[in-house]
Amino acid sequence: MRRQRAVWLGLFLGPAVALMLAFTTLPALASLLYSLFEWEGFRRAAFAGLLNFRKLLAFPFQRDFLRALGHNVEVCLVMLAVQNGLALLLALALSREPRGFRFFRVVTFLPVILSLVIVGFLWQLLLNPLFGPLNRLLRTVGLSAWALPWLGDTVTALPTLMAVNVWRWVGFPTLVFLAGLNAIPEEYHEAARLDGAAAWRVFRFVTLPLLAPAFTIVTVLTFIGAFEWFELPYVMAGVNGPPAGATDTLALMFYRTAFGSVDSAAASVGLGAAISALLFLIVGTGAAIGALLLRRRELEL
Repeated sequence: MRRQRAVWLGLFLGPAVALMLAFTTLPALASLLYSLFEWEGFRRAAFAGLLNFRKLLAFPFQRDFLRALGHNVEVCLVMLAVQNGLALLLALALSREPRGFRFFRVVTFLPVILSLVIVGFLWQLLLNPLFGPLNRLLRTVGLSAWALPWLGDTVTALPTLMAVNVWRWVGFPTLVFLAGLNAIPEEYHEAARLDGAAAWRVFRFVTLPLLAPAFTIVTVLTFIGAFEWFELPYVMAGVNGPPAGATDTLALMFYRTAFGSVDSAAASVGLGAAISALLFLIVGTGAAIGALLLRRRELEL
């Protein structure tokens, strides 16, 4: 019986495991290996040890690396607080099943399934400082001082990208929280109300603890997505993280370092691989620690 079960597990899990090895594990190991060699263009040269990592953490790359890392940390904190907080509020509203809640549920999740290239292009048009509808509306209502070059100012560029990212992705944690809310037996809430608990105390001491598994999933995935943030900044701003590096991220830095950019034909595969190795270490370690702590919190609750 056990042998038959193992055969069936291998039959069904084998293709998925093979795909994971081919497109995730082996590329990660290869990237770590590439970071330990010198490169002449795209041809591997002599063994360099940790030389590429020392170069990355020294002048002139250190400033760009730390700036990009800081942006990733900022994005992570904003997504955890703003995106997931808004998602929880939307999930609570939808869980009450107001009139037309199915329509609102679809509308909330719809941006998630849209093509990111299309999303980025449309938001570029909306935010265009010359003919964009947003600035035209602000000027029409007498708020010309608020009509800013949203993607062209170092102060507003990154917050603008984060706002667009929240709009696009808030539907996913909303559905996760909504599924968690729907899985909570209503008897728990009724028992708390019968004991005289106010609505806030019911939410704080009954609903939130029982949403712990949903918080674990959402927090870990948000952390991973924030530190691997590449597509939206690339589409809306560019590979160099303009203006003046205000939208740069570790993933963008890896891409232009490894493959070059429009203003730099030279590429350094070794340095790019070192960035990807450090990024993999940050994401892997952070996700593992976060999942461990949150799972432990679930058991305590």
